Amino acid sequence: MPAKTRSSGGDGGLSTQRVVAEAIRLADAEGVEGLSMRRLAGVLGAGAMSLYHYVANKEQLLDGMIDVVFSEIELDAGDPDWRSAMRGRAMSAREVLLRHPWAIPLMESRTAPGPSNLRHREAVTACLRRGGFSVSMATHANWLLDSYVYGFALQEVALLAPGGEELSQVTEQVFLPQLPAEQFPYLNESAAALVSGEYDPAGEFEFGLELVLAALDPLRD
Repeated sequence: MPAKTRSSGGDGGLSTQRVVAEAIRLADAEGVEGLSMRRLAGVLGAGAMSLYHYVANKEQLLDGMIDVVFSEIELDAGDPDWRSAMRGRAMSAREVLLRHPWAIPLMESRTAPGPSNLRHREAVTACLRRGGFSVSMATHANWLLDSYVYGFALQEVALLAPGGEELSQVTEQVFLPQLPAEQFPYLNESAAALVSGEYDPAGEFEFGLELVLAALDPLRD
């Protein structure tokens, strides 16, 4: 990010932090596709050209936004139990990505990662290495955990009703009538289990995460 981060005269109190924070607020509300320097400048009440004193272009703006997202993910890198640390990190990452769904496809695409991004990745790798994983196996574990968290968050955002009770209602009212038991016996019983409460989707993330962590554990040196 540019060195100029503090407000200067005549810019309405702009700073790099304020520009990035407002860009995140816009992306949270409207998605990142419509985010532009002109749109951002209008919301900030500034001229579009004035923003370039704080971010050189949209790519640098996205780098800053993703860096803030990484800074919000909690990780207890000092936890001696690697599974506990990775579990906490995965749970936090999921919550952060649900707040900022636009960030999911951008998390691994930045070629100029910011300091929070790099610190987070270093802490994750250090935790895995101290947990007994070799260099290559720590890389495998990192990829697998990220793929699971990002993929689950992406699927969760795409669901019509991600919450357990709401999903049950949608299933009962919309999907179950389309699944007659004589034609779709297995889909029907799965949908019925959700509607009746026999199956609770609220625990799905933790269920899958525990399977991933358990599968990784024997691969340590």
